[in-house]
Amino acid sequence: MLGWLVGILLVVVILLAASIKVVREYERGVIFRLGRLVGARGPGLFLVIPLFESMVKIDLRTKVFDIPPQEVITKDNVTTKVNAVVYYRVVDPEKAITQVENYDYATAQIALTTLRSVVGQSELDELLSERDKLNMQLQKIIDEATDPWGIKVSAVEIKDVELPAEMRRAMAMQAEAERERRARIIAAEGELQASKKLAEAAKILSESKGAMFIRMLQTIKETTEEKASTVIIPFPVEFLEALRK
Repeated sequence: MLGWLVGILLVVVILLAASIKVVREYERGVIFRLGRLVGARGPGLFLVIPLFESMVKIDLRTKVFDIPPQEVITKDNVTTKVNAVVYYRVVDPEKAITQVENYDYATAQIALTTLRSVVGQSELDELLSERDKLNMQLQKIIDEATDPWGIKVSAVEIKDVELPAEMRRAMAMQAEAERERRARIIAAEGELQASKKLAEAAKILSESKGAMFIRMLQTIKETTEEKASTVIIPFPVEFLEALRK
């Protein structure tokens, strides 16, 4: 009789130990009773009826999925490799268990196919210069697709865009040509401004008697300051006009 009591007590202790569940602050326990969904519990300690109830733990912390480089042809027929990173978390543990078999794998596949689709509909210049816009577009599409699974996509970031070597050389030549064009424009604008100032100076000198002679003397002084062996004396135009008379 005593042996039976000890055995029954041992079974009760084992069942009690199996029924005690502890869920951390960042987890939730989804409970099923005879295969039917009861709900999500936690955090903390609670009891699960052995043999009748089962529990699946769900992590609510933000997860990061790194999309491997995908070879995509852009809208303007440029082949490129693009990779990205996706930040997501479970906001509804019950949907994450009952609406999709593996929410991590499903979210990763949605992110991968969406990245290829969005990049394929964008031009190369948009991919390089308007990356924030594409990030927001990716985040919105993936979030809407995973919402029925209880998943919230908080951010999607395109990490790197790899171009073929021929395209990189062509872009470098284009950038160099653009810099040369800007340099020529700046030099031409400088010449134009200088010519306007010279014309104004010539007009002022011509209107004042003796101004050209004083300028000539100043020029002679500047040329002889370095102890030059040759002295260049400019011939004023006014002398020629006087001879004509």
